[in-house]
Amino acid sequence: MATNPYKKTQDFDESNKLVVLHAPLVKRIAYHLMARLPSSVVVDDLIQAGMVGLLEASRNYRPDLGASFETYSGIRIRGAMLDELRRNDWAPKSVHRKNRELTKVVREIEARTGRDARDDEIAEEMGITLDEYYKILQDSSNARIYAFEELGVDEDAIELGLSNTKNGPFEEMSHERFKGNLTEAIASLPEREKMVVTLYYDSELNLREIGSVLGVSESRISQLLSQAMIRLRARMKEWISRD
Repeated sequence: MATNPYKKTQDFDESNKLVVLHAPLVKRIAYHLMARLPSSVVVDDLIQAGMVGLLEASRNYRPDLGASFETYSGIRIRGAMLDELRRNDWAPKSVHRKNRELTKVVREIEARTGRDARDDEIAEEMGITLDEYYKILQDSSNARIYAFEELGVDEDAIELGLSNTKNGPFEEMSHERFKGNLTEAIASLPEREKMVVTLYYDSELNLREIGSVLGVSESRISQLLSQAMIRLRARMKEWISRD
């Protein structure tokens, strides 16, 4: 069957319109990420990667997916930026190693006690001082991207049914289990950590803004968010393939 050149031109025009209309979204996501990244990361690099993600989203978007284009493109834009950051990982291997060790210790303490692991317990188990423990949290905060992708699954894509793979009954059931387990894990966080996670992901406040809401320093919020992600990784062990 012959292709319709008019339809191709029409699709191209629609794609261009979507890109132009949503270009500001790329900057918004880039600067939101920059609020939790080291100064060595260049925002223009994130924006460039995000524009590629937006372009791909404009070409692949289908309204029948059940999500608005802004939601769909936001996932693709952020995914492209995260890929760019992973390709240029600035964190020393020692930071990742200590983070894995910390996650393991938290998991073991909470399994043994049946409650949230306390800072002093974690430090004692690791054979370090509290100050050294907080330094590990700070290093982890500076070196990681706080996103549910760290748990080994792209939660945003799952939530919207936008996985790159074709979902059979088993995959869909697995995704539903993941969502349920993640919801429970977040609900089980200590109250302040849960509030920080909610303000950061749901309200999309940056660290400084959350600090103003809770009346603590930005560095303390960064620490709490890092601690929350470590606790979530410990509680979502079955979904993590890298540990």
